[in-house]
Amino acid sequence: MATELLDTAPPRLDSSRPETETSAAVTARTVSPDRRADTDAKTAATCATKLSILIPVYNERYTAAALVYRVLDAPLPDGMDRELILVDDCSTDGTRKVLEELATAHPKTIRLHVHPVNRGKAAAVRTAIAEASGDICLVQDADLEYDPKDYTALLKPILDGDADAVFGSRFAARDRRRVIYYRHALGNRLLTTLSNLCTNLSLTDMETCYKAVRTEILKSIPIRSDRFGIEPELTAKLAKRGARIYEVPISYDGRTYGEGKKITWWDGVKALCAILYFWLVDDVYNEQYGHAILYRLSSAIRFNDWMASEIEPWVGDSVLEIGAGLGNLSTKLIPREHYTLSDVDPLHLQYLDNHFSSRPFADVAKVDLENKDDFDALGRQYDTVVCLNVLEHVESDAQALRNMYDALAPGGRAVILVPRGQWLFGSLDTVLGHFRRYARNELTSKCEEAGFTIKRSFTFNGISVLPWFVNAKILKRSYFGKLQLKMFDSLVWLWRRIDRFLPFDGLSLIVVAEKPGGSTDADISGR
Repeated sequence: MATELLDTAPPRLDSSRPETETSAAVTARTVSPDRRADTDAKTAATCATKLSILIPVYNERYTAAALVYRVLDAPLPDGMDRELILVDDCSTDGTRKVLEELATAHPKTIRLHVHPVNRGKAAAVRTAIAEASGDICLVQDADLEYDPKDYTALLKPILDGDADAVFGSRFAARDRRRVIYYRHALGNRLLTTLSNLCTNLSLTDMETCYKAVRTEILKSIPIRSDRFGIEPELTAKLAKRGARIYEVPISYDGRTYGEGKKITWWDGVKALCAILYFWLVDDVYNEQYGHAILYRLSSAIRFNDWMASEIEPWVGDSVLEIGAGLGNLSTKLIPREHYTLSDVDPLHLQYLDNHFSSRPFADVAKVDLENKDDFDALGRQYDTVVCLNVLEHVESDAQALRNMYDALAPGGRAVILVPRGQWLFGSLDTVLGHFRRYARNELTSKCEEAGFTIKRSFTFNGISVLPWFVNAKILKRSYFGKLQLKMFDSLVWLWRRIDRFLPFDGLSLIVVAEKPGGSTDADISGR
C-alpha cells in the first residue's frame, strides 16, 4: 500500500458538529509565550463553568439516594454549576424508583436515563457522556466508596490549565484509607503496572473510578467496553491522544462483597485483556470527529522524515506552519528562532499546546487558511510559511494563497505541498475532505496570481501513484490499512533512493514560492 502520506490536515470540521469546549478555553491556551502567563489565570476562572457528574447505577437501592445528596452538597470551585446524569442500568431491586423520585425532586440538576436491559458500567457511562453538557465530566460510582468531597482536588489541575484528565488515586499518600482486601489491592496494582508498561504512564491507580476529563476530549473518544473494561480503555486512549494526565490522592471507603461490591476476579481477567487489546488497537477518535485517519498517518515516522527532508532546505528561522495537526512534521523542523503552529481544530490546538507550549520559541494559534483576520491577528511577518497538504482542503485557494503572501516578509517563502493529478481523485480524497488535486502549472499560476514568484516546483513519492490509483479509484476504499501503512513506512529507505529515477511524476507536488522584495538566493531549476 502506498498512500498520499502525509495528509497533515484533517477534513474541515462540520459546523453542525456539537462542540462543548468554550471559546475561552482555546483562546486562552493558544497565545504567544509572552502573553500565556497572563491568560492562564483567565483560563482557570472562565474556561470551565459547569461540571457534569456521570453516575452509572445498578442495584444500589440502599445507597443511591445518600450518594446523590452527597454529590449535590459537595463543594465546587466558585462559580461552577453542576449537573447529575444518572443512568440506571436496568436495576431489579427497586433502584429505579429511588432515582425517579430524586430526579423529580431536583429537575433542574438531575437527569435520569434508563437502560431497558443490563449492559454494564461502561455502557452506562457511555450513555451519560453523550448527554453531558458541562465543560468537565467526572465519573462517580453510586456505592459510597468514593467521597464527593474530593471534587475540588480533582478539578483543580484542569481549572489551573495544567491537565486534560485527572485520576483520583486510592494508593497515593493521603490522610486515611479503609484497610480491606489485600488480594484485591494487589490485583489493582498489577493491572496498573501492566497498563503503565503499555501506555508509558506512571499512574499509581489506573482502576480508579474517579476520572475527571475535559468534556470535549471525552466526547471525541470512542468507548467500546461495556463493563469494567472502561478503566484500562480510557487510560490507554487518553495516553495515545497525548492528554496531560495528573493524579491526586483521594479518600476511599471500600466496601465488602457482603455490602454489595460487584467487581470479581473475572473482571480482572477482562481488564487484563482490555489492556493488551487497547495497546494494540489505535481506536482513539469517534468517527464524527474525523481525526482517526490523521492519527494513523502520523505513525508513519520514516515517511515524515522523508517529507521533512524535502522541504527543510527551504525553511527559514521564523516559521508559520499551517494545519500543523498533531505536530508530526513540526517536530522535524524545530527548533527555530520562532515557530508558530496553527490549526483550526480545537482538539488539535489542545494537543499542540500540550506538547509545544513549554518550548520558548514556539506558540500555538488558531488560523483558518481562508480567514484574513486570523492572519492579521498573528501580529508579525514570517520568513517562511509551511503549508503541507492543507491547500486542497479549502474552497477558496486563491484567498488562501493571498493570506500566505501577506503573512510573509519581503523575500520570504511559502513552501506548499499538495496532492498532484486530478485524474487520481477518488474515494480517499473524498474521505480526506479534498476539494481538488493539482497540476503543476495550475498551482504555479495561482501562486503567481497571488503575487509570488516561483523558486522551484517538483514532485515526490512516485512509488505511491499506482497503489493510490488502485485503492482510491478501483477499490474505492475509505481508510488506510494499518498493516499497509507499516509496510510502506518500513520501506521508505528504498522509496527515497528510487524516487528520482522513476519516469513519471510523484503523488505529491511541492512548490516553493517567494514574495518579491528581499534578497534572494540564485534560482534553482525545477525537477
